[in-house]
Amino acid sequence: MLRHALTRIGLAIPVLFGVLLIGFLLMQVVPTDPATVRAGPQATAEIVAAIRTELGLDEPIWVQFGIYLGRLAQGDLGVSIINNVPVTQELGATIGPTMELMFASLLWSIPAGIFLGTIAAYWRGSLLDKGIMAISVAGVSVPVFFLGLVLIWFVGFQWQLLPFTGRGGPLWTMDGIRAIILPAVTLGGVLVGPVARMTRTAVVDTLSADHVRTARAKGLSERLVVLRHALRNALIPVVTLIGLQIGFLLGGAVVTETIFSWPGVGRLAVGAILSADFPMAQGTIIVLSAGFILINLTVDLLYAVLDPRVRQS
Repeated sequence: MLRHALTRIGLAIPVLFGVLLIGFLLMQVVPTDPATVRAGPQATAEIVAAIRTELGLDEPIWVQFGIYLGRLAQGDLGVSIINNVPVTQELGATIGPTMELMFASLLWSIPAGIFLGTIAAYWRGSLLDKGIMAISVAGVSVPVFFLGLVLIWFVGFQWQLLPFTGRGGPLWTMDGIRAIILPAVTLGGVLVGPVARMTRTAVVDTLSADHVRTARAKGLSERLVVLRHALRNALIPVVTLIGLQIGFLLGGAVVTETIFSWPGVGRLAVGAILSADFPMAQGTIIVLSAGFILINLTVDLLYAVLDPRVRQS
């Protein structure tokens, strides 16, 4: 298991380097001069040139990338061009709300998806099965922003049941819980459908397996047969899907945080890109990409825990 974990960690390093390189190059092709943005519209050409030299923008691209990697190795992500605040400070203030939103989204969507998929598999072919699959397809098809706007209009604006702007406070406070419900429902809504469909498929296959028939022949209750012998073995592809979908949730978090004015990394990334704040944009890309890589690494390790054949291979 340790060897498998070290191998996966080793494979994640070149992926992270590729992300850093692509993110750096993408910032270079944006038709906006960071020195001009920092200097302001009234600055003279001499001031802009001095700032460009200060930022190292007059160096060749490969030199700039080397300097960039050197700063990253020291934990220095640079300083925001717009508000002159260290990028690490801004990211440190926004990672917490993003993690809260991700946690709240997963807290309800994963159990709901597994429950719906298991129910649909057990009563496969029934109206209940068809209804759950119809809801799953609708959940996959509805864009994140549309679901968020519908919830804002009806729950937040028309009925005024829950707040729909900003973060009310930490997640362990009542104001924080009320403020996170609508963003969490919006973000988690895209995960319920895929998890339910994958769970249904996996459980249907497992219910017809020999070990499940043997468990029934022993006289075990249907609840134990489904939960202990069918659902447990069906969770391997579900865990893989959940890991991949959590990575995509990071992309959905950018949209959700923007719609609900949630003070997270995604909203910070959108603001940095729109204002041409390149150091901040690169910092957010690193955080989001590292999160995606870390999630996939965790999925690989969980996969090895659930299936010993993966470790042996």
